[in-house]
Amino acid sequence: MFSACPRFSRFLASAFLAGISVWLSACQTVPKAVAPSATPQIAEKVRKHTRYSRMAERELPEIEAAFGGVYHDAKAERMIARIVGRMTAAAPDHGITYSLTILNSPRVNAFALPGGYIFVTRGMLALADDSAELAGILGHEMGHIIANHGVKRARFEQAQIERLRAAAGTLVDPEARASALAESQRKVAAFSREQEVQADKTGVSIEGRAGYDPYSSVRLLSTMEAFSRFETRGATEKTEPDFLADHPNSPARSAAIRVNAARFGRTGVGERGRDAYLDGIDGMLFGYPPQAGYVRGRQFLHPELGIGFTVPKGFILENNSDAVLAAGPDGVAIRFDSVDLTGNGSMSRYLRSGWVVGLDDGSVRSRTINGLPAATGDATTENWHFRITVIRSGDHIYRILTAAPKDDRALEAAARSTEASFHALTWRERRQLKPLHLHIVTVKPGESVADLARRMQGTDRPEGLFRLINQLSDTERVKAGERVKLVY
Repeated sequence: MFSACPRFSRFLASAFLAGISVWLSACQTVPKAVAPSATPQIAEKVRKHTRYSRMAERELPEIEAAFGGVYHDAKAERMIARIVGRMTAAAPDHGITYSLTILNSPRVNAFALPGGYIFVTRGMLALADDSAELAGILGHEMGHIIANHGVKRARFEQAQIERLRAAAGTLVDPEARASALAESQRKVAAFSREQEVQADKTGVSIEGRAGYDPYSSVRLLSTMEAFSRFETRGATEKTEPDFLADHPNSPARSAAIRVNAARFGRTGVGERGRDAYLDGIDGMLFGYPPQAGYVRGRQFLHPELGIGFTVPKGFILENNSDAVLAAGPDGVAIRFDSVDLTGNGSMSRYLRSGWVVGLDDGSVRSRTINGLPAATGDATTENWHFRITVIRSGDHIYRILTAAPKDDRALEAAARSTEASFHALTWRERRQLKPLHLHIVTVKPGESVADLARRMQGTDRPEGLFRLINQLSDTERVKAGERVKLVY
């Protein structure tokens, strides 16, 4: 959470992350599975260093840092290598060498860079349920790389920007300018949808030729939508983008995937490879690593910094790369971050040091919160009211900013509740904080969903999360002998 926010180049932001594609993105029946080489080589040694691959390589350090770095897990890497090899053998030969890197992030995401670089987060691996679903992700991203979509979208967006700049000098009417901007955005969105449809079609074709279940993306799309609703508790917006943010699912899109998959046979055709997949992710880290701090229900706890706080009931807590964010009812929101301590000045002086826009100087008050020096103050903008709390602990100043629409009475209670909960962790609290892992267990005779959900940790809705990561409906039961995922 406290890592510096990376500044991507314009090309990366508009081209590569445009490829933050939802993998969700052929003949008659699924052919015999295409096997990868029996003597695989490391991608870095055989990759042709084209202009696009060199361009991507320059961006690798920043993009890896933005997603928590690279996650290394020998079992998972071997499992993934087999799937990548099989998909590569089934892909059209364009002289592209593909590699897949696991990113150390719990967010559900995957994307590709030009030159054959594909990335998938731990969060995506935890949500997928079998080898075919991961193959579906890979196929979609391979489709983007083969069609060079990232660079094409960057050029298209640049052309739209140039048109808007030219129009700005002639369109004096604000409404005309707004209309031109909306039209430009519509064209970019339509261009992106066309790319997604093309990547879906290519991905399903590769997956089918590789012998995997070509319908897998439809299942995973549905799971991702359910997971998104679960995370936001039904809210319409998320604070951090994921797969579905840039590439929302739709009935038409899923239907198109089914049409392309039907070329290989009816639903149920192709290999799913669930056991091999579950073996690969067994023991994988789940959620945030210790250095990022833990979200446990409504609590944020950071064992290395030794601090913690709790947001009010009804708030959704989310740990992002540069801050902890919480969204609550009635439009109230909370942001928590930290800065390194400089000097020995008072907290009220720091609050008045110029970093708060619209600060009411007369509202600033020095305080002590759970034995720690602190200060609070109010600020206003045209439509918003803010309560800012700064707390000093160790070598850091921690900042809690609570925001609400003007005249919203809920702000005061939310701000007071959150700041009052901030405290230095006790030795016992630190000792009890441990990272969560994904474990694969076999259902015993007589065990129910409720029994298994009771073993889940790190969530205030254990049964809901259990059903989601195991792709079980609200009424579906578990069966003795089947393998399921647990988090503890």
